[in-house]
Amino acid sequence: MIIKNYKIPNFSPAYPIDKLGDKKSILFVDIETTGLSPATSSIYLMGCCYYDHGEWMIRQWLCETPEQEKDLLEAFVSHMQDYKTLIHFNGNQFDLPFIEKRASIHGISISFEGMNGIDIYKRIYPYRHFLRLSNCKQKTLEDFLSIHREDMYTGGELISVYKSFCKTKDAKALDLLLQHNRDDVYGMIRLLPILSYADFFNEPLTVRKVESNTGKDAFGKSQKEILIYFSLNTALPKSISCHGNNCYFSGRGNEGIIKVPVYTEEMKFFYSDYKNYYYLPNEDMAIHKSVSTYVDPAFREKATAATCYTRKTGEYLPQWEYLFEPFFKREYESKALFFELTDDFKENREAFSKYASHILSMMMQIR
Repeated sequence: MIIKNYKIPNFSPAYPIDKLGDKKSILFVDIETTGLSPATSSIYLMGCCYYDHGEWMIRQWLCETPEQEKDLLEAFVSHMQDYKTLIHFNGNQFDLPFIEKRASIHGISISFEGMNGIDIYKRIYPYRHFLRLSNCKQKTLEDFLSIHREDMYTGGELISVYKSFCKTKDAKALDLLLQHNRDDVYGMIRLLPILSYADFFNEPLTVRKVESNTGKDAFGKSQKEILIYFSLNTALPKSISCHGNNCYFSGRGNEGIIKVPVYTEEMKFFYSDYKNYYYLPNEDMAIHKSVSTYVDPAFREKATAATCYTRKTGEYLPQWEYLFEPFFKREYESKALFFELTDDFKENREAFSKYASHILSMMMQIR
């Protein structure tokens, strides 16, 4: 079995790694296999990245023949004992079950249940559309962050290279195999800043300023809007922007801004218990039965769900679920929801922080 150790010179992750755990207890892992099924394929190469004596290191174990797989797994089990956090890329789906199955076949006891597992792929996958990613492959994320790698092959393409190496022990083939795995492992630690986008959606926002503005709507007409400026706990590695439902977001570094249209018009508040109301067609409004005795029966009718409302003219902001109450609609059948932009709301930074998160959640759902 070939064992290789490399130092990553002058390297510090461009992400607050303490969010993931003590760096001395973190282990990155990636495997290369002869196929997709652990029942019929084996692990021929495993790479790890870890912090040791002030430096980030990469260690690789490569089987010179498939028969050395047991030695490789035993070496990895021995090495991982000192670590509490395991970081991988799609490891929950592939690497970890594969390792456990192959270890079981060789009678080696191994379990990842006691470790804190962080799957970079799984963490970023929900935000792939927001980031406009064509897919969530490791190389795609590396391209997004402008991370360059020497290796140009896929794991599948290197299976035949490994089988050839087992027969010839060709040095160039060995370099290709090690380079690919090394770039995968090194790529993971350089990919950590991508987690900032997951943090962005899962950590509370801090609104620092809200101001009124006049912009243009989709048809070029003047549109009153509010600008929500907020701070991010973790800096975004790459500027991003998104728009949807007439709202716009832009984020750069530790700062973000959201533009939201303000609708100045008449809206309707619909009472839920419409059976306790009468509708007054002449006034176009509903009143409670307790006061209906003062209205001539000829000028009132039983309210329906669609006519049980009160009209109010004011300034309104859109919402996409029942976040703030009372909520208003243009018509009963309309799916668009609004709430009133009152003077009290304008002064409530906590409410605006909640609203900003609500808008971003809406944008995340846009395909």
